[in-house]
Amino acid sequence: MDKVIDIEERIPTLRERRRKRTNRKFLVLLFIFLLLLAGLIYSQTKYSEIRSFKVTGEKIYEEADYINASQLVIGDSMWSFDADEVGEKIADLEWVEAAEVEKNWLTAVQISVSEYPAIGYLETETGYQKILANGFAVELPVDAVDGPIFTNFKNIDAREELAVQIQQLDPEVSNLLSQIILTEADEASTDITLYMTDGNEVRAKLDSLAEKLDYYPSLVAQLNDGQKGVFDMEVGISFRSFDDVYGPPKEVSEDEETEEP
Repeated sequence: MDKVIDIEERIPTLRERRRKRTNRKFLVLLFIFLLLLAGLIYSQTKYSEIRSFKVTGEKIYEEADYINASQLVIGDSMWSFDADEVGEKIADLEWVEAAEVEKNWLTAVQISVSEYPAIGYLETETGYQKILANGFAVELPVDAVDGPIFTNFKNIDAREELAVQIQQLDPEVSNLLSQIILTEADEASTDITLYMTDGNEVRAKLDSLAEKLDYYPSLVAQLNDGQKGVFDMEVGISFRSFDDVYGPPKEVSEDEETEEP
């Protein structure tokens, strides 16, 4: 015989379950309300203001330059800007390869930048400027020159092509560069003269520099000990000693040696 359940006996149990469900819903809604209220209060008080900046990756320009570029200042609301948009604004700087902006905790802004590396120095009438891997010339004073010097590269298109070619070189070869001079340029080609740290001279076309110059170490290895000269890489590849190109060194007489200025 089936057991008969009295509905009146179950009413208290059903009521208790209903009460617990209602309480849970209330607590969830209360939590959401308090969370929104806390967020609203936070956004309207000084505790939501920018209190500090941290910049990482800066080498060429200083931390203050990137903070200025962000157009954010201490006291701005942390809710008043989009981090991705500010990052894109900094990445648009000509010397910046990539940038990222993050909101750290409640009051700090983190700016991470990756600057284009330097590939050499542009010779100017007043000194030198760093040339970056995208051809940009940094308009900041240079304390010391510790890389190749680029002469007559005032044109940005020529600098960009130079940057492309240098970055394609084998490091063993690029470390031998002392100076690159743009000697003649037209729409068809650009003639350049290179002075190497080992004392040799190279004449080449800018648009085929990397392709030809990577043969340089093997070509030098074929020279006699102490032999120096000019490698012509404009069309094919040939070598002539300095004596053949410029003539033998001028002999200095004893009178010239002892003559006082």
